Amino acid sequence: MRKLASLPSGRVAKWVIVALWIALLIPAFLLAGKLGDVEQNDNAAWLPGNAESTAVIDRAAKFRPTDTVPAIVIYDRPAGVTPADLAKARADAEAFTGIPDVAGLPQGPLPSRDGKAIQTVVEVRTDKEGWEGIGKVVDAMTEVGEANANGLGFHVTGPAGYASDSIKAFSSGGGLTTITAIVVVLILLLTYRSPLLPLLPLLTAGGALLMSEAVIYLLAKHAGLVVNKQTSFILTVLVFGAATDYALLLIARYREELRRQEDRHEAMAEALRRSGPAIIASAATVAVSLTLLMLATLNSTQGLGPACAVGILVGLLAMVTLMPALLVICGRWIFWPVKPTYGAVEESKAGIWTRLGTAVSGRPRLVWVGTALALGVMAIGVIGLKADGLANSDQFTNEPQMAVGEQIQSRHFPAGSGDPLYVVAEATTAEQVRTVLSEVPGVVAVSPPLIEDGDALLVGELAGPAGSEAAIRAVEQARSAVHRIDGADAQVGGSTAISLDTQDAAARDSEVIIPAVLVTVFLILVLLLRAIVAPLLLIATVVLSFAAALGVSSLVFNHLFGFAGAEASFPLLTFVFLVALGIDYNIFLVTRVREEALRHGTRRGALQGLSATGGVITSAGLVLAGTFAAMASLPLVFAAELGFAVAFGVLLDTLIVRSILVTALTLDVGWWMWWPSQLSRRPDDPPPPTDELDRAPALAGQ
Repeated sequence: MRKLASLPSGRVAKWVIVALWIALLIPAFLLAGKLGDVEQNDNAAWLPGNAESTAVIDRAAKFRPTDTVPAIVIYDRPAGVTPADLAKARADAEAFTGIPDVAGLPQGPLPSRDGKAIQTVVEVRTDKEGWEGIGKVVDAMTEVGEANANGLGFHVTGPAGYASDSIKAFSSGGGLTTITAIVVVLILLLTYRSPLLPLLPLLTAGGALLMSEAVIYLLAKHAGLVVNKQTSFILTVLVFGAATDYALLLIARYREELRRQEDRHEAMAEALRRSGPAIIASAATVAVSLTLLMLATLNSTQGLGPACAVGILVGLLAMVTLMPALLVICGRWIFWPVKPTYGAVEESKAGIWTRLGTAVSGRPRLVWVGTALALGVMAIGVIGLKADGLANSDQFTNEPQMAVGEQIQSRHFPAGSGDPLYVVAEATTAEQVRTVLSEVPGVVAVSPPLIEDGDALLVGELAGPAGSEAAIRAVEQARSAVHRIDGADAQVGGSTAISLDTQDAAARDSEVIIPAVLVTVFLILVLLLRAIVAPLLLIATVVLSFAAALGVSSLVFNHLFGFAGAEASFPLLTFVFLVALGIDYNIFLVTRVREEALRHGTRRGALQGLSATGGVITSAGLVLAGTFAAMASLPLVFAAELGFAVAFGVLLDTLIVRSILVTALTLDVGWWMWWPSQLSRRPDDPPPPTDELDRAPALAGQ
């Protein structure tokens, strides 16, 4: 370990490492820019392969193009549409056929019964450019529809309208990287009070992001990795947040060693040797936990895991090679105006973390029991979490044109018109299936069957808007009804069926992946700490923290933000991020506690470990919380919810769980924390007096 740790800080090696990174980043910059070319944002990128709605897409290919989605065009005039309005709608429908990637002839225009609106359904191809292509088609249709409108309202809604507005929402977050970088710089400035030092973690994290995107592009293009817009924005905040956390831990230890070592190369080698195991274990925990998302049935979740794991590993590599090399090259002046000098003694003062540790040590059992109960009360809010998916119009924090168009459509047309359910069955049972389907509550009309190669396709119009609770209940009842028909082999699909299958797949994924993550994290902690009791306690605290964060988030979503609910995958992704990232801070703390315990005993080590790591871990938590909070710059409910939940959970874990709950548990359990290792058989010392703690050689007050 000592030889590996000294490599990035070698007098020659440091220049070689920087040169290698520069050489790699030049092609990486070009490849990262192509990541959008391999993104998949169509249904196939999100659906589980074994879902019934997926099977319907395959079976229905013979009847209609499977690579199209409907764009529902809505015209409205509150005073009533005129013959001229209807003539314009007909002319627009003809003009739509000349737009590239419009498939077939439009259905309509069809006036509403109240005479105040007109509806036209246009099929849009998705096989060439995915959602980006849909956005271009919708923009072209909007240009046609708004021309010479003379006060006639025009909106594009339905699946194509949703896809178009989603792309615009993601594009509006194009400044996410900039916002994230600004957040990182501001927190680092407050942490180090140096105008120069924050530049190094920022440049290194930015390089890690570019390299990650290049690797992910190659995996998506040549290894079948599924990535989408969701993956891209989560990757940005995760790499910046996690990589900067590793930088903070390294810099803190390096600054400590600069006061003990005259040669900065030796100081960095020692800093890497001491902080390296914690950083590597932390990154391994996050990367392995994210990789376990490959066990998911949802394609979007499957691809998110390995992509983000790549980001974590590249960030780790950058922070243990490029970052040390840059720090050593720059020398002590990079810490200006407060440069650590050799032989300098940290001012003896009782920092906030020293005082907190002293307060906790008075009655540790009462403290950890009370803290655990408070977190348990916060977790009660989970009962109100509505993670059963969102209707298309509820996906945005603002009100895009598809949401406005859907509201107008629901006032003047059957809410489900233009986005029906599709049923494929054996041709010999077609009429029986149609009869049964017509009797399902929530299905207002069923088309005559289309027959092709022994199969029949029936199209059912839903009473409720696509993806709504009413529409989902109708799909569930339709499936139950047609599945009971002997020999029909009937299957129900469509947009609402996709939403239902996504919910079911997300529930299954949570049941499989959550236990797998917990077992994996436990094994990593056992290897790192050479103990069983400490890993069990640490995992228990992180799970409790996750439950509390989810409970508070639920209350905020329902009563403060007024969101309609959450995506089905939200609890699982929040769990993976909070448990994997939350355990990071426990690793940073407990590895230092174990180091101190080897010299001073567990109880004294717990207080000195808190005093030594309190400042740097708090800064790391603020950075990670800030980067995830930056996701709120995207006008998407999923981004806002995931960003808030992870940011709040990280702060809760950093400020309460790690500093109070874990410290109190360690003080109460004592040497049993390290059972069955040899450390557990050492006699423990009582906590030192306050004035001795104040002189702890650490980062107290940072």
